[in-house]
Amino acid sequence: MTRRTPTGAAVLQPSVTRAITEAVLDEWAEQGYGRLSMEAVAKRAGVGKSALYRRWPSKQEMAMSVISEFTVGSATVPDTGSLRGDLRALLDVLMEWMTHPRFRRILPDLVAEAARNPELADASIAMIGTPRRERARPMFERAIERGELPPDTDVELALDLVAAPIYWRLTVRGVEAGPGYLDALADTLLAALRARA
Repeated sequence: MTRRTPTGAAVLQPSVTRAITEAVLDEWAEQGYGRLSMEAVAKRAGVGKSALYRRWPSKQEMAMSVISEFTVGSATVPDTGSLRGDLRALLDVLMEWMTHPRFRRILPDLVAEAARNPELADASIAMIGTPRRERARPMFERAIERGELPPDTDVELALDLVAAPIYWRLTVRGVEAGPGYLDALADTLLAALRARA
């Protein structure tokens, strides 16, 4: 005899969750966080608002859950066997992330909203900033173990140095990265990190 799902139990269908996720990213990129609404997301996804509320209790939790899954899921840091190789691979990952058609519009909006909303800022750090940094941290720990960096390397500062130039160039200055930019950046970062050795 087949067991049935108990009456009243919420069954979250993956296809519905995917449709909602895409709708959140599209709405946020087009409208900004301030105008993002559960109603608009539900309409765009072709579902009732109850489908959203079964997954998230609020707009903020919905938005941060979706953007966290999108951003942290893409934060892979290959182990190439050298710090130069790891830096170059990580820069590729960062560039792909920051130039994604939707995310390149969401990121500046998220930064602006977080400056006005401490709760959103805390959620952004906890769900995006810290997890992405923790994924990149082993790259520097391996380099220290291999003797490519001194044992007292400030890993927190090193993590800042990797992401900051791309963010500044693309998001703040609005300048595209031309051919050879990531190679030059990898070499510059490597020189800066080794300067104290």
